[in-house]
Amino acid sequence: MKDKMDSKNSDLKYIKAKNKVEKEKAFYTHLGIYIVVNLMITGFKVSDNLDTWESFIGELLSLDVFITWFIWGIVLIMHFISLKFGLKWEERKIEELMNKELSNNSKE
Repeated sequence: MKDKMDSKNSDLKYIKAKNKVEKEKAFYTHLGIYIVVNLMITGFKVSDNLDTWESFIGELLSLDVFITWFIWGIVLIMHFISLKFGLKWEERKIEELMNKELSNNSKE
């Protein structure tokens, strides 16, 4: 009986670790896409103003370019916060449900 509990406990730890890795992987994928897509958008917006250095810098620092980085950046920050702080709640809930399941199985 103890071996069965240890096995289920190690399975629970594996599931938790795998879940955490998948969520971190999703965040880093989101971060990579954020950087690549925003660089492309910025490149397209700035490419029309390559006549002089001043016009290039003016377009690069314009509100039009800044707003795409800023708004998506806020979403990325919220994703990061949910990753770091939301996982603790999720882990507690998974553990609660698994313990409930384990206790139900031990009664049978």
